[in-house]
Amino acid sequence: MATVNSTTGSPATLNSLMSTMNAQTGSATGTDSVKADTDKFMTLLVTQLQNQDPLNPMDNSQMTSQLAQLQTVTGVNKLNDTLESLKASYQSSESISATSLIGHGVLVEGNGVSLSGSKGILGVELGTDADAVQVTITDSKGNTVQTMDLGAQKAGVLPLAWDGVPDASNLDSNGKPVTLADGSYKFTVTASAGGQALTDVKGLQFDSVASVTTGGTDGVKLNLPSKGAVTMADVKQVL
Repeated sequence: MATVNSTTGSPATLNSLMSTMNAQTGSATGTDSVKADTDKFMTLLVTQLQNQDPLNPMDNSQMTSQLAQLQTVTGVNKLNDTLESLKASYQSSESISATSLIGHGVLVEGNGVSLSGSKGILGVELGTDADAVQVTITDSKGNTVQTMDLGAQKAGVLPLAWDGVPDASNLDSNGKPVTLADGSYKFTVTASAGGQALTDVKGLQFDSVASVTTGGTDGVKLNLPSKGAVTMADVKQVL
């Protein structure tokens, strides 16, 4: 045990212990560590009181201040333990929610769209209301194959179905629209309001949840065949 100054009644030893406990508050000390620190503090305090100079006793205000600090440090450490428990509970709940998405289609930020059997799914996310929204789809060579005018749209997520039939101006020799071949395409989204282009607009691509990774330091991850690993927060809509 650290030596107690029995001649002056100085609380230097207690202040040193309080400084150590305060430094430990930022780390996960655990309930056992909190109890151990509290026991050390109380042992030193009782020893100091027993050995203080009767003619020069410890200042009551200093002792009260140290007891208040002890209460604060103990409370913060207990709060940290509670938060860690809540975090573990949240991660468990998030894992259960994530596994229920396996096999489901989702919209995540991206600019790719796959056409299969003349069917494709994409989406648009608007941060604010728009007077006009336009989606331009291009092929692998960068050629525009279709332009979709969506008109005025409210802020939020807007899923879109694409049939692979290009603009009416793209006709074959018989005057019929040329149906696009299945494959991968790109698209861009532009939007405006009050004659000004909006910057808070994003393209959303369709993907399906193949599997879920849990227990990592980065939290729960959804594994998508095209996009790769994303978080639950990256999912804009489940289809």
